[in-house]
Amino acid sequence: MHSQETREPHEDSVKPSRGLVRNVQLPGKDGTIRCCFHPAEPGSVAILWVFGSGGGLGGPAGGLYIRHAEQWAERGVASLRLDYRHPGLLQECFEDVRRGLDYLAQEQRPQVILVGHSFGGAVVIGVGADHPQVIAVAALSSQATGTEKAARISPRPLLLMHGTADEILPADCSEAIYRRAHEPKKLLLYPRCRHGLDECRDEIDRDLEQWLQEQVELQKGGAWRA
Repeated sequence: MHSQETREPHEDSVKPSRGLVRNVQLPGKDGTIRCCFHPAEPGSVAILWVFGSGGGLGGPAGGLYIRHAEQWAERGVASLRLDYRHPGLLQECFEDVRRGLDYLAQEQRPQVILVGHSFGGAVVIGVGADHPQVIAVAALSSQATGTEKAARISPRPLLLMHGTADEILPADCSEAIYRRAHEPKKLLLYPRCRHGLDECRDEIDRDLEQWLQEQVELQKGGAWRA
């Protein structure tokens, strides 16, 4: 079973096209955590987005994080796109995401959905397993290393998305995470789609948006309130 990922270029070439974006620098133990915050009208939910082992803010599939952050801000769901201090180092990246959760709590966003790609999938699973602020976790093209706590996401929802033609981390990484995880969980596989998810961009956008909408509706119904 493959679990380690090679370093990948980060995606910062796609810039936000609409809406207010606040550049945020969060203090870390030995550096600054660079973020972009997309504020929204009053509401309790936010989405925190992290990329892979190369770091960055745009996300896979041609800037997926920017597209969704802008769309969800218009619906009252804030977003924080977070770039690690030390990409590729799990413990340090766990700490960065926890600091991002603290920031969102200060912004009156006590319920957070975590989304991570590749190495970032392990980051969001590792943090989400133990953090009470997290109401759901989505891991895209995830590595398996660092996801040993996947079962502890439950009873909160876990989404796994993976291309079957992934040239860096084969789909059996997400399949292994799925087997370890408890319900509610969902695994979506995309034929002929590679690691960066460019080949299935429309399908990824559609399926992720639908799943996120389900989690927002669950929160509105009080399912995951602390």
